Amino acid sequence: MCCVQYARCYLSIMKGLSAVINRIAFQGEPGAYSHQACLTARPDHEPLPCETFEDTIAAVNQGKASLAMLPIENSIYGRVADIHHLLPSSNLSIVDELLLPVRIMLLGPKGTGLSTITTAYSHAMLLGQCRRFLRDHGIRPSAWVDTAGAARHVAELRDPSACAIASELAGKIHRLEILERHIEDEPTNRTRFAVMAPALNPNRRADHMITAFVFQVRNIPAALYKSLGGFATNGVNMIKLESYMIDGSFSATQFYAEIEGHPDDKAVNRAMDELAHFTSTLTILGVFPASPERQKS
Repeated sequence: MCCVQYARCYLSIMKGLSAVINRIAFQGEPGAYSHQACLTARPDHEPLPCETFEDTIAAVNQGKASLAMLPIENSIYGRVADIHHLLPSSNLSIVDELLLPVRIMLLGPKGTGLSTITTAYSHAMLLGQCRRFLRDHGIRPSAWVDTAGAARHVAELRDPSACAIASELAGKIHRLEILERHIEDEPTNRTRFAVMAPALNPNRRADHMITAFVFQVRNIPAALYKSLGGFATNGVNMIKLESYMIDGSFSATQFYAEIEGHPDDKAVNRAMDELAHFTSTLTILGVFPASPERQKS
């Protein structure tokens, strides 16, 4: 291979690697709230839409993207189904969090007025977050697979009686007009997202750090009480603790927890050592800075 050909080949490979490095995967169609989260948290990354959460995780593990954006929970509806089951086996770690305000728009084809709308298409969860508005205006909710897909469906229908409930971004992508802004029932509505990467940076520090982990307690009396005692005695604040069944068993319970602090902090280190003594499995899923939005909310 001559020098010119080698140089062209090298530049082509580096260009491909650069594209992967600057890509962030999300579940849903363009215009989804997860898409908006990607643009907010990583504006220098190219968003990569994926069909499922599993596909989103696989995109990173297969080298198609360097990061994944996954919704963890909503301030009104609680945790997102299946996410806690997927995280421990994802081979990815939480490196950042984003608390995204959910601003819901009523979208319709150009020339449509609110008075002509009879049916609203959107994801069932989003329909539930603006139930009061729909009831007050006599609009029938119709569940769709996702919010951005509903916007695309309405754009294709071109029916003056049909609208979509989705983000402003989805409206721009599908050239729909905003008939009403901010129709959410609760103005404090937020969805929490996790930015996932293949590896942690153990040296990363910020004023307020969060450590996320999953564990299973040993089969001994008061194991959960004893395992959590170390956080209290060492003054470590636990900000989240959730349990869920694993492997379809009513007796096998796994816990997802988040604490304030870094694993290298002396108090956190002592508390985690005590936790490990009473657990059969313990896996750290992420160490990341707390979002500034936590203080505001």
